[in-house]
Order: sequence, then C-alpha cells, then structure tokens
Amino acid sequence: MTTTFSSIATQLEAQAIELPSWAFGNSGTRFKVFSTPGTPRTIQEKIQDAATVNRYTALAPKVALHIPWDTVTDYAALGAFAADHGVSVGTVNSNTFQDDVYKFGSLTHTDASVRRQAIDHHFDCIDVMHATGSQDLKIWLADGTNYPGQGDLRGRQDRLADSLQQIYARLGDDQRMVLEYKFFEPAFYHTDVPDWGTSFAQVSALGDKAMVCLDTGHHAPGTNIEFIVMQLLRLGKLGSFDFNSRFYADDDLIVGAADPFQLFRILFEVNRGGGFGADSPVAFMLDQCHNVEDKIPGQIRSVLNVQEMTARALLVDTGALRTAQDAGDVLGANAILMDAFYTDVRGDLAAWRESRGLPADPMAAYAASGYQQKIAADRVGGQQAGWGA
Repeated sequence: MTTTFSSIATQLEAQAIELPSWAFGNSGTRFKVFSTPGTPRTIQEKIQDAATVNRYTALAPKVALHIPWDTVTDYAALGAFAADHGVSVGTVNSNTFQDDVYKFGSLTHTDASVRRQAIDHHFDCIDVMHATGSQDLKIWLADGTNYPGQGDLRGRQDRLADSLQQIYARLGDDQRMVLEYKFFEPAFYHTDVPDWGTSFAQVSALGDKAMVCLDTGHHAPGTNIEFIVMQLLRLGKLGSFDFNSRFYADDDLIVGAADPFQLFRILFEVNRGGGFGADSPVAFMLDQCHNVEDKIPGQIRSVLNVQEMTARALLVDTGALRTAQDAGDVLGANAILMDAFYTDVRGDLAAWRESRGLPADPMAAYAASGYQQKIAADRVGGQQAGWGA
C-alpha cells in the first residue's frame, strides 16, 4: 500500500531541530566577515531571533549555546529568559580552539597544565548545563598536527582518552557527552578526531552517556554519509547531528543546499534505524554560518528543508521496499525510494501547517512580519555578535 502524507503527518509533529546561537551572529570565511543590520549584540537577542524561527515553524524549540561566546553571569536567568520566549537551552558547545595556549592542542596537549585548562573549561560547560537544564555537552576539537613527526599520534590519542574520561566522570545522571569529528582543518597532516571510527572508539571506552556527533559537512567528497548514520544507529552511538551543507569542504551552508537527495537518504536511514521520533536519543541541530544571506530567513529555510526531506523519507513504502530487496529486484527497489524522493510534499506541508495554526509559508510570513526591519532599527550601538564572539 502506498504511504500517504496523512498517514505520516502525526510523526512530523515530534520533529525538533536545535538552532545554534552563533548562526544569528555575523560570520564568514577566512577572508571577510560581513556585518548586517539587526545582528544580535547579546545572547538574549540571539535567543529572541531563534524564538522567532520557532514561532513561524514550530520546529526549533531549543537554542544551542557556545561557551565562552555566550557567557553570562546568571545562566539560570538565561534559561528563564529562553522559557519566557517559548524555547529552552539545548546543547552546550565547548571551545578549546581560540586561546593561544591551545596552539599545539588542548585535550591532547603534551603539557598537563594545558590539558588541565581545557578539562576545567569543560567542567565550566557542565556547570552551565546544570544551571540551564541542558542535557548534551558537545565537544569538537581543533587538535592535530600539520607535519609528519610533529606529534606522537598514539600518545595524543592516549591523552585524549584520559581527558575525556575526566570530563565524562563529571556529567550528571541525565547528561550526555557527544564527540564531533572532522577529517581536516585547521590541522592538515592529521586531526585527532578525524572520522566517525575514532569518535566511536573514544566514546565507546567511556560508557553509555558518551555518543558520536555527526556533522554532515565533515566528510571527504564522495563519502556515503547515510552508511555512517546507519552504522552508528545500529551500534546505538549516534547522539546528535550537526546539519549543514557543503560544496567543497566544511562550508556550513544551508542544509540540503548542495545535495537534497543526500539529505533525503540520510533521513531515510534515521527513520529506518529508529532515530526519529519523540523517544529518539538522536538530537537534531543545525551548525551553519550565514555569510551573505540574512540569518533568520536562513535558519527558517534550513529547518523547513529538514522537515520536507523528513516527510519524503517517511513516505517510502518500506514494506514494498523490503519485498523488492529480498527478491533481488534492483530497479524496483530503487524506484520505490526514488518515488518518495520525487514526491512534492510542499502543498501538503503548507496545508498541515495551517491546520496547526502556523503560516502555510513561514518564509513569506516572516518577510511580511516587519521583524527584520524592526531589529535593524532597534539594534544600534553596542558590539554585534560574530564568529568567535
């Protein structure tokens, strides 16, 4: 029996995608960071903008923080501020890649005092989690080397394991650690956590509260990302996604921009492996930097792209697909998958949104709201937030 939109609509209601606070600040490439009118100057203004995305889409109930970029004196008050705007604090992201002391590594550094500073920073992040109700600590490391012989590859893994164990031991009972990976940049000879296998090996040694974070832009060209998604779900170690898109490297573009079919395939494996739904242990998050486009519409477009490809993935007739696969019907199985991908669900989604009291076209509704013009007029003076601030 062909799967219909009405049969999957209730599944879509559970979808939630965290927004990164830094997506609302000014960002760019290594060459230029462009400032734009209305850019937030404080984490409170970032939360207001994130709440605006959620108001038009009902898809973004959490805001991820980056410490120290989002440092405040009272995190409980920040959590209350978020709640007053209809959202909550999500993942807390650490930062051990901007201080001079981390030039040759942080959690992997040969100097115990540098490792201590990096570990203590993560302890501070866990304190933020306690104060805000956050459940996930996300770690991404810039640690690595540029030249053969520069560092002891095995020794760095040993020190990383010890550092992570100390951080893991500090987690609360309902908190998790998710370890992100990236195959290159800023280190170019080797990166200490370059792939899902390394992340998996490190978190598996820690325990059930340590998981892998998969950034969809952090892979070599041609990598079958949906295979990695399947394997991590199969092993029970996929903790979270950082959704973005890239054309050449880690571009952090709007998710689905480069290859919407890839996003569809990823989300099909998420659904196939039990990673989607209210009881799923997998946290969906965006990790994007809007350089030439406006920030709020960029985030709205992003969550809508994920929603649309989720709907298409849910439309796959899995029973018919399994029958074709078991029968060795190569083209028939492929056609079942492609039929779902080519299904235009935009009209169905628009009508479904309206039935829930949401605008049929969130992008158009936001453009007509005047919010962009209001923040441009109101947010004058002070220091605009940007990448690294």
